Amino acid sequence: MRGPEPMPGYGQLLRRGYGSLAAAARGCADCGWELSRRTWAENAHLRWGEVLLCGLCALGWTVLRRAAARRVFRPFGEWCKLQPKDAAKMPESAWKLLFYTISWSYGFYLLFFTDYTFFYDPPSVFYDWKKGMDVPTDIAIAYLLQCSFYGHSIYATAYMDTWRKDSIVMLLHHVVALTLIAFSYAFRYHNVGILVLFLHDINDVQLEFTKLNVYFKHRGGVYHRLNDIISNIGCLTFSVSWFWFRLYWFPLKVLYATCYSSLQSVPNIPFYFFFNALLLILTLMNIYWFLYIVLFVAKVLMGQVHEVNDVREYDVEDSKKITAAKKKESGLQLPNALKE
Repeated sequence: MRGPEPMPGYGQLLRRGYGSLAAAARGCADCGWELSRRTWAENAHLRWGEVLLCGLCALGWTVLRRAAARRVFRPFGEWCKLQPKDAAKMPESAWKLLFYTISWSYGFYLLFFTDYTFFYDPPSVFYDWKKGMDVPTDIAIAYLLQCSFYGHSIYATAYMDTWRKDSIVMLLHHVVALTLIAFSYAFRYHNVGILVLFLHDINDVQLEFTKLNVYFKHRGGVYHRLNDIISNIGCLTFSVSWFWFRLYWFPLKVLYATCYSSLQSVPNIPFYFFFNALLLILTLMNIYWFLYIVLFVAKVLMGQVHEVNDVREYDVEDSKKITAAKKKESGLQLPNALKE
């Protein structure tokens, strides 16, 4: 039985990851469309019934969100007497907080309360990999929830969510995430998929919880300091966890396993470049949104921003107008809805 491998550093990741990618590219005599078509036909295992079930669940998420917003979230916002702009955005955050809390909690259970060793030993995601291997029921349930939710999220971002200046990037993120989830299931890379989802969902839980406290700090015509303090703390913990989970653990656990360890366990692993390209795109988007956080903090330190509820919705000039009207309640607020 193999023991867990120590987690590498960034230098080792770059050397081994680049070396593996370069060697795989040199050794690929036919990396064109014909090879991809044959590889898909030989290795993909995705039944139409599974696709239909996922589509129905995505539709179900959309219907459930509309019903929850109409019957629960909006009436609750009216009862709390939120400001109109906050009342309009609160149902979106409440819905996402509910889903991501459930999904992350389930991922936490799979990684820490079962026999799966993926978090402590990421290379184990490819141990004993076989073409067409069965997907354990508990992991299949997680995949159904996530795949259908991201299918719903593509529609929701375009037609239901508040449109923001990085919503195009958000749409791209959802398409990449949905493609990774669906194809990793089809090619039986579900083990690494669970690890990817776990490392991303925690930030969404923190994000939406913090946003709700931002919305609830002004309600009933009264300023609530407790919600302000919680949102300030949430902003800081969100920023730290974003770096820790997405820019530290994600590359060193996931990218190292997919770029390097995968070839050690399965020398001719199918669609090696395809999946790693999508994961690298995901990494670049994580860096893109982290720059939002850094830029926001820099503006706060330089005094350009005193209180901004959502850096995706306000330009610098707009934020100056807002802060001029609210000097008495200055505080550090979350750069809202920065995503996975």
